[in-house]
Amino acid sequence: MSISELAPAEYTELRAEYRAFMDEHIYPNEAALAREDDAADMLVRDLRARAKEAGLWAPHLPPEAGGTGRGFLAYAHLNEEIGRVTWAQLIFNCQAPDAGNGEILHEFGTDEQKERFLRPLVEGDARSFFSMTEPDVSGADPTSLRTIARPDGDEWVIDGRKWFSSGAEGAAFGIVMAVTDPDADAHARASQIIVPSDTPGVSIEPVPVLGHRGRGWSTHCEVDYDNVRVPRENLLGGRGAGFLIAQKRLGPGRIHHVMRWLGQMQRAFELMCRRALEREAFGGPLAEKQTVQNWIADSAAEIQACRLMTLDAAHKIDAGEDARVEISLIKFYAADALSKVIDRAVQVHGALGITDRSPLSHMYAVARGAHIYDGPDEVHRMVVSRRILKAFARGDGWTFS
Repeated sequence: MSISELAPAEYTELRAEYRAFMDEHIYPNEAALAREDDAADMLVRDLRARAKEAGLWAPHLPPEAGGTGRGFLAYAHLNEEIGRVTWAQLIFNCQAPDAGNGEILHEFGTDEQKERFLRPLVEGDARSFFSMTEPDVSGADPTSLRTIARPDGDEWVIDGRKWFSSGAEGAAFGIVMAVTDPDADAHARASQIIVPSDTPGVSIEPVPVLGHRGRGWSTHCEVDYDNVRVPRENLLGGRGAGFLIAQKRLGPGRIHHVMRWLGQMQRAFELMCRRALEREAFGGPLAEKQTVQNWIADSAAEIQACRLMTLDAAHKIDAGEDARVEISLIKFYAADALSKVIDRAVQVHGALGITDRSPLSHMYAVARGAHIYDGPDEVHRMVVSRRILKAFARGDGWTFS
């Protein structure tokens, strides 16, 4: 069934299935999952098997790729449930960075690459990482990368250093962005190459990051490539197509993040409202205080604005449109809204909000990174303003549609 055939009632039914699974299996186990110990790993495997059996598996990919996806618009609705708990994306096998890697392997991979790398990813038998950002150059400008991949007979030889390669610890392979044509145009210098993690010369070291102090999937790693040799057929897409593939990957990846943030915002909002009604201070419930009422009203407006912007962008992607401006708009706007809503919820909870007795403390720590990863807010603002001003310079003006 194509996304155009889904009726509003079917979105509701899909969400209800995920919500029921969350209520039964994920919320009750949230604290256990967050411990990230051996028992948590066993629990993850059990819950993933249950999700797969229930048909709630890999909703970001279409059936022909092995997933259960119904398009971006449907996925946006589902993430309002999935995004409420950080671990839920892992349970349903739609976690970053595997979701984005799966999408580009499906679109650009050869039959052999799909069989060797995509299939185990979709089946849940392996994880992956995306290795683009480097410590010595701006992560917002992938045209300036320094990691080199040179051809040598039937192999690529890779040398360089990456960091913030999310989920690299324990991953089976990475997709590495490396310069293959140093003298080419800035947007044709780099290629993407699939590198198994056990290849000699690959060294992976987790980097402690605010809100991510665990192991395995939740890590953000520094990865060194020292004379790493992989077959020439591990090239993903064409030589020099690295930037193009990155744009294809990062665009959907950004909207995936925003979809999950909607779940985080809505959960924080609900916690804030309930706490405001329950907590007594200065002769009455917090809900009667004008400041708290303003926080609730502002949060409701910001969440709904984010929802409608996200659904609009998802609809345009399903229709085959580029939606680059729409994605950049929601990336910086939603990151700001996410931080504000969670911050207000913490404030309403008072000291309780910064303890581990509330999910808000972890949500708050993780939310800070939203302003940085997959392009900092400032860059997305620049992209939006430049696109709009170019349209006016051509005499076309700008139409909100």
